[in-house]
Amino acid sequence: MAVKESNMTPLGTPLPDLTIPDLDGNPVSLRVAATARPSVIAFLCNHCPYVRHVEPGITAVAAEFAPSDVVFLGVCSNDIERYPDDDVPGLREQQARTSWRFPYLIDADQSAAKAFGAACTPDFFVYSAAGKLVYRGALDNATPGNHEPVTGDLLRDAIGKTLAGETVPQPHRPSLGCGIKWKPGNEPEAVTND
Repeated sequence: MAVKESNMTPLGTPLPDLTIPDLDGNPVSLRVAATARPSVIAFLCNHCPYVRHVEPGITAVAAEFAPSDVVFLGVCSNDIERYPDDDVPGLREQQARTSWRFPYLIDADQSAAKAFGAACTPDFFVYSAAGKLVYRGALDNATPGNHEPVTGDLLRDAIGKTLAGETVPQPHRPSLGCGIKWKPGNEPEAVTND
């Protein structure tokens, strides 16, 4: 398993103007969904042990901010030919297992992962109501085997500060997880599938 860190996309980068289908095939426009509202885009998948380890934290943070004016979207960009657990049935099972209520989008052509600069699962991106990147990185300090509790504190703090119109202080901790499973020949420059 190739472990990767977030690419740490430059702060201030605009929210990509993409339309991605949800698990039912309905198109979701990221820009329309996030119009004048802060947004969290989480690159996730079903098979990754790093995602599975922090699922309770993702569930808690998404539920905490559900009543507020924050858009929360999950995106799966993995190659489903080689990782069939990350196809629609597996993602539906994951939603049921975790009680995730946010839309889960299928980035079949991997254009979203490239546009966001996503490198791993999980990988989190928080955008201001103006559609500018204000945080990218980890949910918290927890990874499988490091004995840190799953708290969601880093993402929670970033969302809270964004809602309050405050700057999210740096440095941002990079997320750590399984590398995005690129389709053969689709890897961004300088990315390898180990």
